[in-house]
Amino acid sequence: MARFSRSDFTLESFRRQLANVDALPQLCVLGLVSGVMTGAVMVAFRLLLEAGAALYMPDGNPEAFEGLSPWLRSLLPIIAVTLIGTLLYRQKATARKLGVGHVIERLTYHQGRFPLRNWLNQWWVGVVSVLGGLSAGREGPAIHLGAAASSGLGVKLRLPNNSLRVLVACGTAAGISASFNTPIAGVIFAMEVVMMEYTLMSFMPVILASTMGALVAQLVYGNEPAFRIPEVALGSLMNIPWVVIIGLVIGLLAGLFIHISRSQYLQQWPLWLRLGVVGVATGAVAWWFPEVQGIGYDSVAAMLNNQLGVNVLLALVIAKLLITAITVAGGVPIGIIGPVLVVGAATGALGGILGGWLWPDKAADPGIYAMLGMAAMMGAVLQAPLAALMALLELTHSPHIMLPGMLVVVVACLTSRQLTGCEGFFISSVRYGLHPLQQPLMQALSRVSVPAVMERRLVRTERMITLDQARRLLESGPIWLVIERSSAEKPVLALKAAELARWLLEHDEALQGEAPPEDELIDLVEIPGQRLEMAPIGLQATLSEAFLSLQNNALGALYVVHGYRPKQQRISGIITRGSIERYYHYVDPRDADSQQ
Repeated sequence: MARFSRSDFTLESFRRQLANVDALPQLCVLGLVSGVMTGAVMVAFRLLLEAGAALYMPDGNPEAFEGLSPWLRSLLPIIAVTLIGTLLYRQKATARKLGVGHVIERLTYHQGRFPLRNWLNQWWVGVVSVLGGLSAGREGPAIHLGAAASSGLGVKLRLPNNSLRVLVACGTAAGISASFNTPIAGVIFAMEVVMMEYTLMSFMPVILASTMGALVAQLVYGNEPAFRIPEVALGSLMNIPWVVIIGLVIGLLAGLFIHISRSQYLQQWPLWLRLGVVGVATGAVAWWFPEVQGIGYDSVAAMLNNQLGVNVLLALVIAKLLITAITVAGGVPIGIIGPVLVVGAATGALGGILGGWLWPDKAADPGIYAMLGMAAMMGAVLQAPLAALMALLELTHSPHIMLPGMLVVVVACLTSRQLTGCEGFFISSVRYGLHPLQQPLMQALSRVSVPAVMERRLVRTERMITLDQARRLLESGPIWLVIERSSAEKPVLALKAAELARWLLEHDEALQGEAPPEDELIDLVEIPGQRLEMAPIGLQATLSEAFLSLQNNALGALYVVHGYRPKQQRISGIITRGSIERYYHYVDPRDADSQQ
């Protein structure tokens, strides 16, 4: 007889609680663990970058491309794309999907489960793209690594799929938080860009994860902000119209970036030509302007303190934007958040310099416009205005900059969306209709797993049974009878137990006290009553998965399979269309949203 330890029962109870919509304490525990794990992964990734930089970069600084000889820094991008083309493109197409876009895809279409091969590829591709002098950031790799590690913990513990969604959001938030030391921006980014929803059940565990991710990073790198911001102020309100103009320009640049990066024309080129163009173009620009290489945070710090010339700022606006977009279109999986911030800061700094030439007495410091440009470009490219504003607040520690920040972010986002026809960078591949994560019905149903709604009172039976067997089936008071048939027959059927009870009563009345034949058999498929055709679904599945399965297969119900070995699987319950509809109407998503 199998023995079960106390820990087995505790974990099983934990899983059952997570399946419900009100599993807030359990989700908060997962958020804490996810934050610590993602913070450690992010620290490991940064240490890996520093270890690689120690081999050939001046002072071991991953961003010190300016200190390299022109020949070396021009050669590095060609070496990087050669490695990526040789090692990554020999693998299957599914293994080449990396970064934030991959996270959103796995969350939307694969219940937040990540392939191990993609996760392993993200480590070396992230390091090669940054240290190889491509225009690439570290935030995309950090989000992928953190979200996949957090989800992997849930898969290892066999947690229900609705909790995997929250774990993915926790890993995303902690990745952003540990990278920038911006826990609030990490939370908003996870909810606005990845989850695409705001609910109390998701917010609290994500907040805990983001906090823990920042704390882990601070233990290693200290509590220093990502950028040292000078004490500056917007000054005269005469700057407000100029802020609007800069927002318009940045919105147009964001639309240009998205259109080039998603260009079907470039994506149809042969692989060797695409990678060759990326490597040669990056290397050629780097010969004169090494600031376009790598993440570019050192350039942002210099811009905020007015330490870059106009020629370098122009190179960062034009060359870095085009090279980053061409790199994405060329099929190199890079992080785009860092380069986008650099381009936005350079655009804002140029606007500030131009404003100083036009009205020197009233114009604000170009560093102010660089800060606003960072937020505007991030908001416009990602279509995530709240995340951009929170990043601006946490990076500057200047609440007074929020008024012009809100204005420039909204103008840039509207310009990018309305004038250039661009959605957010990570969902721009969805051409028609709403993205699945933006549908209120699917959002509401994905928060709960099937055990919270399924009917557990059932008995399994064969199609042909005797009268005595039929009466014994009804002794336990089941709601459903699961009729299992041979594989050659049609799918498993569900019959209401009340239908069998009614048939037995009518059968006894028809005999009028006479004894029934001993060998009389009942065909449960033939007795009067409505039967539902069923297909299996896993115990970990969410209601959204069950809803889609019922809809796509034109089924009346699903039977919930429990167990992880085929020969030991058992049926734990039945879920019908009616039970899903009753849950959805009982927990109206509009009511849930109003509780925020």
